Amino acid sequence: MTVPPCHLCGTGTRTLFSATLLGRHEAVYLYCPACDHLYVDAPTWLDEAYSEAIAAEDTDIAARNVFMALRIAAIGYFVLGDRGQGKYTDVAGGYGLLTRLLRDFGFDCYWSDPYAQNLFARGFESHPGQGPHLAVSAIEALEHTTQPLDFIRESLAAHPSDVFIFSTAVFPDNRPPRPEQWSYYAFDTGQHIAFFSRQGLERLARRLGMHYQVSGRLHLFSKRRLPNWRLWLAGHPLLIVPLALFAAWRLGSRRGRDQRMLRRRAEAPRAG
Repeated sequence: MTVPPCHLCGTGTRTLFSATLLGRHEAVYLYCPACDHLYVDAPTWLDEAYSEAIAAEDTDIAARNVFMALRIAAIGYFVLGDRGQGKYTDVAGGYGLLTRLLRDFGFDCYWSDPYAQNLFARGFESHPGQGPHLAVSAIEALEHTTQPLDFIRESLAAHPSDVFIFSTAVFPDNRPPRPEQWSYYAFDTGQHIAFFSRQGLERLARRLGMHYQVSGRLHLFSKRRLPNWRLWLAGHPLLIVPLALFAAWRLGSRRGRDQRMLRRRAEAPRAG
């Protein structure tokens, strides 16, 4: 059987292992040493895997969104220098909880996700013509993509920005785990199909003409190198909450403003 070339760089791959997904689909996991990237070859079960946008096994979805909102708030204010003028879009935004939380912290964030229903940030959907963004976020999304490079390029083109903030679990450089060694493969859901090391993410960033940096559990691709000491502060476990709350205090929550705006929108047709 011929092993396909890497979908990122086109060089040779090797079959690392096979596994059964969703209890019945056989998946082949290909590894590219040049990219330090592991991915599933030809996933044909994705429609079934995404019959619900959020897997039932994702029990940490609420806590994850709260903590990610705190982390992004700390980065937005102390690393990117947002003082209330920046714009953000959360792509693959799920039910919109992260977007709503960031708006509650004072950040002008919008939601985008073609596969999920916006429940928490209704009225703040991203749309063409919103202009430059300070950052685009994609939380727990890269591992779901069949073409990670295209996903990032298209996200930054649709929401023009020099900064891409995302989360994904990483494996040790040049040592992708065996199936029994890593629960992040998530064989039961069939949704995780692309995996990276930090070295692999750095190589991916270079293909995009961007720098790769880390702040705690968040990864950043940026056109300009961001101050490492600020990234370290914003990602420090003991500082994230106070930094985020300070940013929210200085910026002021958008809850009241958003509510008034949504009421005016609802009243406009009646007034007409």
